[in-house]
Amino acid sequence: MNRALPVVRLRVPTDEDAVAWHRIFDDPDVMEFHGGASAELSVYEELTARQRRHDAERGFCLWTMADDRGRVIGFTGAQPWPHEWGPSGEIEIGWRLGREFWGKGYATAAAQMTLERLRAAGVKSVVAIVRPGNERSVSVTKRLGMELRETYPHPRFDEEALCFGLHL
Repeated sequence: MNRALPVVRLRVPTDEDAVAWHRIFDDPDVMEFHGGASAELSVYEELTARQRRHDAERGFCLWTMADDRGRVIGFTGAQPWPHEWGPSGEIEIGWRLGREFWGKGYATAAAQMTLERLRAAGVKSVVAIVRPGNERSVSVTKRLGMELRETYPHPRFDEEALCFGLHL
């Protein structure tokens, strides 16, 4: 039985969102597949500034996710693949949520909104890079209709990163 997806709002991240992201991502469970350790506030300050530039230049970015009460619960969106390894030249869709918001459908709802916005911006396809074992993210890719396309040797971990793809 399919349950209704929750109300989620996406907006271009603000300076204040860097502080919110830093707070809600300061959790070993949240960071398990993102290097394990919490990032410094300056990392999120640079990230939110870069996302504002992406939105202004491309019409999409990693947006701040807020619930129906206006609480910042994470981010989702897309950006050009930012690394030297992996799917160079591709647009990567991604999401990260604070622990208390897992399992409620927020990532799927926000990612579906992201796909709609990307189609409107003229993006033709997206990828999602997921580390092996991150079954929550793999489940979101499947709910979006993404399929495993290929793998890439991960430069920091002894594993193959999974690359899911979807034509829009």
